[in-house]
Amino acid sequence: MRLPKDMLSDIEAIAAICDRSRSWVFVRALKSYLATEGKEILEIAAARQAMENGEGEDLDDVIKAVDLIVRDSAA
Repeated sequence: MRLPKDMLSDIEAIAAICDRSRSWVFVRALKSYLATEGKEILEIAAARQAMENGEGEDLDDVIKAVDLIVRDSAA
């Protein structure tokens, strides 16, 4: 893995302060990324695949169904 020197310096400083290895810092950073942005990317990819597989609903149909529910509850 190639990193900018300033980023590597920060990682080394964090590792030294925490009395841990650079690998420990890398793994923690990657876990954090995968739990947030990485997870979102995977969820979007899964949703796109579901749509391609015909598992989605047409937005116009959903809006019509919601409108019916709202009208029925208001009556």
